Amino acid sequence: MMFSMILVPLDGSETAKKAAKYAVGFAKQTGAKIKFIGVVEGNRYLAKSVPARKSPTHLIETVEDYLRQAAEAYLKEAEILCRENGVQSRKVIRSGHPVEEIVKEAKKSKPDLIIMGSHGKSKVKAAVLGSITFGVIHGTTTIPVLVVRR
Repeated sequence: MMFSMILVPLDGSETAKKAAKYAVGFAKQTGAKIKFIGVVEGNRYLAKSVPARKSPTHLIETVEDYLRQAAEAYLKEAEILCRENGVQSRKVIRSGHPVEEIVKEAKKSKPDLIIMGSHGKSKVKAAVLGSITFGVIHGTTTIPVLVVRR
């Protein structure tokens, strides 16, 4: 199978960073491009704000704006890793439920493979806790998912 595009969901965790490194190495070997996706779950925090002293801009801002800035930072880190390794990449940030947004992006961009991290929860815990990796694997997408374990 030829790989031309890989979708890599990131959340800033160490496991996601490990998955990004793996994806970059894989893309370098296969000549694939990478699309990184970060999902901000802001609607959960609609009425909340981040104090100015904790915000990178030192202004009071909504939690959603704060999380969007965090997503920008970890996606930029992944793009730098790609650039250093000669791999073409793009990034996208979505707002909403992570599983739904990752599946929507997969349907839209039609990658050959999804590479994502997993914290290694059991099936029961994943079902109860709503693991994003579990949700993507068992969701409505037929795209192969390569899981990078912690």
